[in-house]
Amino acid sequence: MNKKVYIVGIIAASLFMSCGENKEKEGGQKEDHKEQHEDHKEGDSHDHADKENDEEASDKVAFGPKEVDTAAAISTAELIEQFEGKTEMEATFKGEINEVCSKMGCWVNIKNDAGEPFMVRFKDHFTIPTETKTGSMAYLTGTAIQDTVSVDDQRHYLEDGEAPQEEIDAITEPKYTMTFIAEGIRLDK
Repeated sequence: MNKKVYIVGIIAASLFMSCGENKEKEGGQKEDHKEQHEDHKEGDSHDHADKENDEEASDKVAFGPKEVDTAAAISTAELIEQFEGKTEMEATFKGEINEVCSKMGCWVNIKNDAGEPFMVRFKDHFTIPTETKTGSMAYLTGTAIQDTVSVDDQRHYLEDGEAPQEEIDAITEPKYTMTFIAEGIRLDK
């Protein structure tokens, strides 16, 4: 009996440990390729497979933990109209990307036909490729919220967007605006 408990314990421990080591990163989170290749020597047979995986990632069009139902998407103008007077609203919409975080791809600004662009942050910090082009169309699903954006956060986003220093320094007051927290994004390629 003692031997059986011991064996079951070892099996359970090894399964638990192997699950932690092999988790895939969700969304489009960037992986440190140096860590992936530390154990591999030059000319290793894994190099070819890793190159194929990198190519597949660059062709990826959907990011985030939630799949986007493109058929349910409303326009950006409809999103803003339906959100008026609310503090929170779940939605799926289609919009044109105006700007992408140049450092990690952890947020985008969406072009707003009625005025200035609005920010989309990615829930749980998933990312999209930083080379996503301005003007790309995207389908997003998540929650629109009324948000107070602090001076520090506004400046941080401008720094991520590589804005000129004088534009960053001009931010002196918090901003109360609609922000969209996306759980999924699908890029039109």
